[in-house]
Amino acid sequence: MITKKISQLVLTTSMVALSTFAIAQPNQWPTRPVTMVVPFAAGGSTDITARMLAEKLGPILGQNVVVENKPGAAGNIGAAFVARAQPDGYTILLHTSTLTANVSLYKNMGLNVQKDLVPVSQVALIPNVLMVNSNFQAKTLAEFVEIVKQKKVPINYGSSGSGASNHLAGVLFNNMVGGEMVHIPYKGGSLANNDLLAGQVQVVFSPMVEVLGYLDSGKLRPLAVTTKTRSSRIPNTPAIAEILPGYEIVLWNGVFAPAATPPAIVNKLSGAIQTVMKDPSVLKRITQQGSTSIGSSPADFKKVVDAEIPKWANLIKMSGAKVD
Repeated sequence: MITKKISQLVLTTSMVALSTFAIAQPNQWPTRPVTMVVPFAAGGSTDITARMLAEKLGPILGQNVVVENKPGAAGNIGAAFVARAQPDGYTILLHTSTLTANVSLYKNMGLNVQKDLVPVSQVALIPNVLMVNSNFQAKTLAEFVEIVKQKKVPINYGSSGSGASNHLAGVLFNNMVGGEMVHIPYKGGSLANNDLLAGQVQVVFSPMVEVLGYLDSGKLRPLAVTTKTRSSRIPNTPAIAEILPGYEIVLWNGVFAPAATPPAIVNKLSGAIQTVMKDPSVLKRITQQGSTSIGSSPADFKKVVDAEIPKWANLIKMSGAKVD
């Protein structure tokens, strides 16, 4: 009996040692395919970015990068899945700025963003576009600001849901001009855009990548972008900050790994992402979407994440939005 117990102890100790050894060999990473979790449905803008990134990362890393969609709870389900994964570099996350907003929006996300995940690299910045129906009376940003200030015309603005960036973009706009636009939440950005086309709502602050077809066809009128400066994709459209200094709402997407992932793996993955985001074909595709290629270091991306959490918290407090 004692011999059997000793054998079991030796076997258990050996297994733990082998597991630790496998994790502790970052210089050999990766030796098998890497799974990139996208916490949203297939076919959306984040999924499209993930598949482009995965395709380019594979040859650099010498292993396939496989995209796996785990949608639900505004990205929290997929994020929690990665946070609980083995910290060996083989399960990573491509999320958006929604992750940092959810910290204040949800009572229980299923993870602690700053403790359970490590930022690897910010991938791209995505502007929102302040759009109106082509029949709306305001033809310029200045005219729209005056209409909102005067409060003589009821204005409803649609969003993809309470606490979403296009909701909070309207909250900040109302706050800065003293307006009273009414928020109408939808179960997705496409539904809000459809009602904007139909004239059921007057305004949507939509991610540019999702509405380029409408803008290019003239079915919707862009009045401004929410970034500090103009977008090269629609250069004749001003930034809201040109009239309201300090206004800025920026979407981003970026890659995270589970906490305790060895720094050597994090740095190697970050370096590969930075290389991809400088690739001419990737730059062309990102620019065509109206976005800006980034590719940052883990330290720089961590600064962004740490700064975004209180920023979104302030806007969510203004809006009163909560999700149980």
